[in-house]
Amino acid sequence: MPAGDREPHFVRSFERGLAVIRAFDADHPELTLSEVARVSDLTRAAARRFLLTLFDLGYVETDGRMFRLTPRVLELGYSYLSSFTLPEIAEPHLEQLVAQIRESSSLCVLDGDDIVYVARVPTHRIMTATITVGSRFPAQVTSVGRVLLAQLPDEEIDTRLSRADLSPLTARTIVSAELLRTELRRVRRQGYAIVDQELEEGLRSVAVPVRDRDGEVVAAVNIPVHASRNSVESVRRDLLPHLLATVARIEADLRITGRARGASRGTGTHR
Repeated sequence: MPAGDREPHFVRSFERGLAVIRAFDADHPELTLSEVARVSDLTRAAARRFLLTLFDLGYVETDGRMFRLTPRVLELGYSYLSSFTLPEIAEPHLEQLVAQIRESSSLCVLDGDDIVYVARVPTHRIMTATITVGSRFPAQVTSVGRVLLAQLPDEEIDTRLSRADLSPLTARTIVSAELLRTELRRVRRQGYAIVDQELEEGLRSVAVPVRDRDGEVVAAVNIPVHASRNSVESVRRDLLPHLLATVARIEADLRITGRARGASRGTGTHR
């Protein structure tokens, strides 16, 4: 917008200060005063005032000739990044994963004794029940539920299993609390879970936990597949590496944005 068309509230000096910050980029991490003035379309005197102000605030450092931004400038984008919820952060990565493997993928969190779908990128329906954001299933019979349960203290796992409904959903469903404890310990050691037709006949699923910047598990991502097209070994060999890479990208974003908002910590007891 031309300068003459600016609204009365427009603060021209603020625009100029932002122009000084934007003068630096990957190709020009260090600039002289003259270069900043030229790129920002400012006089040398104005550029100098802005640079010295940014220096006083800790956003710029200088050796007396060259100027460069400091890491503190990242604070300017932190509020925007930290406003993102976990599903918003994860969804673009899920879309990329689904495009690569041509299978659906979802992000789930633990809510009481259930897992809840908070983001989902489908390809086609593979379950009898329609899954949408907000769908929930018993945690102990799902791959995402098992990786989330596996990260809990043993005492809490015992409490959850003691109150869980272990009725069989298929002929393969693990209904023994002791066998589930053994399986959760194995999941904890290996860092992923594969559930083979325990929730629904013909459905296999692999899941990996998602950790925030503090290393706390806040969610899990899964890939469900048809058992007729994918053996347990092919899921482990062909799909798990893609899933691990996707979760690594999600976690890298979480390290920038801080703790995830919109993700249940699984501390509730409601269903």
